[in-house]
Amino acid sequence: MMTRTPNLRLLLPVLALWPLAATPQVDDLDLRLPWDIDAESTSFDGKTSMIVFRGLRLSQGGISIEADEGRANNTEGEDGFWKFSGNVIINVDNGNIECDSADLRFADYELKNATVTGSPATFELKRAGSDAVTSAEAGRFSYDVPAGIIEFSDDATINESGNQISSNFLVYNIREQRIDADSSGDEDGRVRITYTPTNGTTAESDGSEPVTDDEDEAPSP
Repeated sequence: MMTRTPNLRLLLPVLALWPLAATPQVDDLDLRLPWDIDAESTSFDGKTSMIVFRGLRLSQGGISIEADEGRANNTEGEDGFWKFSGNVIINVDNGNIECDSADLRFADYELKNATVTGSPATFELKRAGSDAVTSAEAGRFSYDVPAGIIEFSDDATINESGNQISSNFLVYNIREQRIDADSSGDEDGRVRITYTPTNGTTAESDGSEPVTDDEDEAPSP
């Protein structure tokens, strides 16, 4: 089945502000800075060279992570890996992520890749200076930090201010503010959009045709 590309005029109001507001806080994680670690127990797994924390709460700056279990390797080197699993909650200053697992990979002391999975994983973010809340859910979120690209896959849905986009696969390029949606693997092969114009009227689209606002029509005499 042919995949259709949705009209970007509809997608940008839904997604443009969310990653730009959220990702700089995650980028602040740095292996050179101290971590505050509180755990019910800790042990060392010699087979995997991992330090294992159970009942973990970890924080650095304005970010905190809670999980039933956390595994880390090379915590004092320039390259490292953290894996969190079981009831994972990631809190930032203006939002949170809840998921089944989260993997963070570091190189040169800085976060390079973050992947979260869940059934589904959920995000909530409140924009600075606004009461508007952006929420998202998907089976998998993957953030390539150096490339500035976030991939949403496995039944992704994002909501903001009455706008919604749903697709099996969404890619957001932060630097270019470009969004690509792919419905491959979806049951009906569609990208679904609900867009609320400024006049408050809700319009729906399956991604094949643009949705126009009533204000574009000539007024009745």
